[in-house]
Amino acid sequence: MLIVGRIGKPHGIRGEVTVEVRTDEPDARFAPGAVLRTEPGATPRPPAGSGPGVPYRVPAELVVESVRWHQGRLLVAFEGVLDRDVAEALRGTLVGVESSEVAPPEDPEEFHDHQLVGLSVVTPTGERLGEVARIDHAPASDLLVLRRPEGKTALIPFVKAIVPQVDLAGGRVVVDPPGGLLDL
Repeated sequence: MLIVGRIGKPHGIRGEVTVEVRTDEPDARFAPGAVLRTEPGATPRPPAGSGPGVPYRVPAELVVESVRWHQGRLLVAFEGVLDRDVAEALRGTLVGVESSEVAPPEDPEEFHDHQLVGLSVVTPTGERLGEVARIDHAPASDLLVLRRPEGKTALIPFVKAIVPQVDLAGGRVVVDPPGGLLDL
């Protein structure tokens, strides 16, 4: 699954939510009628002051009913989410689309997260450092989260100076880390 956003706090009383956008194409991904999958095993937060009743379960899919931008934030209404309590239960849920439904990027220097996860990470001399566990999207740059053979993790800035080559066909990422980067 390709993560395209994370549901934030409710906005108003009619079930709208803010969405932390994690895609370069929010207008396409969050268009009315778009079907978004929720992260597997998503468990909602119980609403504040909730009493007895049937607990809300995050559905496997959410359908975008309406979308608008408000003060630089994406506000989305999903079908069946009609009030603030249900919207609050969705807070923190990751939403995405199936990776197979996403066309590869046109720019050869651009990659989707799902293309990189699981690739072997090697030095320019071929020494195996581990594999890509996930991609963290930090404000300054994206970070490759490297799973080391001994079980530790390392964060590698995904910039050309440190990651000179991504070979999808060969199943590897070449990393030329500065001294000490993998020891942090």
